[in-house]
Amino acid sequence: MKIRVERDGLADAVAWVARSLPSRPPVPVLGGILLDTGSSDALTISGFDYEVSATVGVAATVADGGRTLVSGRLLADITRSLPAQPVEIMVDGARVSIACGNAKFSLPTMPVEDYPQLPAMPPHAGELAGEVFGLAVSQVAVAAGKDDTLPMLTGVRVEIDGEKLTLVATDRFRLAMREFTWTPDESLARSGEIAVLVPARTLADAAKALGTSGTKVEIALAAGEGLIGLSGSGRRTTSRLLDTEFPRYRQLLPSEQTATAIIDVPPLVEAIKRVSLVAERGTQVRLEFGESGLRLSAGGDDEGSAEEELAVEYTGNPVTIAFNPAFLQEGLGALHADRAELSFTTPSRPALIKPVGEDGNVVPGYLHLLMPVRLPG
Repeated sequence: MKIRVERDGLADAVAWVARSLPSRPPVPVLGGILLDTGSSDALTISGFDYEVSATVGVAATVADGGRTLVSGRLLADITRSLPAQPVEIMVDGARVSIACGNAKFSLPTMPVEDYPQLPAMPPHAGELAGEVFGLAVSQVAVAAGKDDTLPMLTGVRVEIDGEKLTLVATDRFRLAMREFTWTPDESLARSGEIAVLVPARTLADAAKALGTSGTKVEIALAAGEGLIGLSGSGRRTTSRLLDTEFPRYRQLLPSEQTATAIIDVPPLVEAIKRVSLVAERGTQVRLEFGESGLRLSAGGDDEGSAEEELAVEYTGNPVTIAFNPAFLQEGLGALHADRAELSFTTPSRPALIKPVGEDGNVVPGYLHLLMPVRLPG
């Protein structure tokens, strides 16, 4: 192999593929990145660990075609640090040389014959705008769990019902749900409701790369084979689905509310940050809603205390409720709105956070449920 490629395109592609690689691969080749020129004037960069695959093409001048396998993390570190000049890559025996300006590297190759076959993309399921996909995933993935011993909580549930697509995630302490329309494949639109569980980290990484304005994201799905594919902007990724049961989340959603508050998000977030400075290990921030407004407080006599008052449009009986400050801030940030509606039933029942538009009405399609923290006494 002997090729010449632009540095920026190479570095971006390698960095994206490297993010999908396992930090501790069970066998060394699964930590590698495959460089393949095929038969065209392009370089295909791929990674695969039997769970997640990532592939992207980069324009290249190919003098000699071929394929080679090198350490993914090391290649990402090298390409990121190269000067802004064309990069020449050449394979000679069991080593690959990388030259860019005055910088030169020589790396050992891995046995490419031991590398697993990359999975094919599943059948096309539908498509949607990249910015819609990127925003929706970011709003939901924030609520996914990170404890691998509870795999059913580490995924995002994707529900397909004709032209309606629903994303849901929960870690037991909070839940985020986003509903929106998309363009399904005709055969899928006639097949009834489908629900799959996608690893949240994989979906979030794909959304960051593919969810850009002006692009289309294609979703491919083989639910029976436990595989989902996402592609757009010349990149594609596949992932094994989580084979576990997602919690019955709809029964958690409050069917009624006894009080609502509409408040500006930026000053509320800043107030939470200040008040929670005295909360021991960020345990809780108390919110007292009433006719006079909102009073935030945290801490106590032993560790110091803080309080702050904010104006709020409040309807209902006075209520005092407490939340984990980090979860509350993340929930407010996921709205991507300047105003929010907080609705309550009782201090011990889940609260709902929804975005409010410029017209003062709740923007449909997204909600963030937050479990309160038990108040002392």
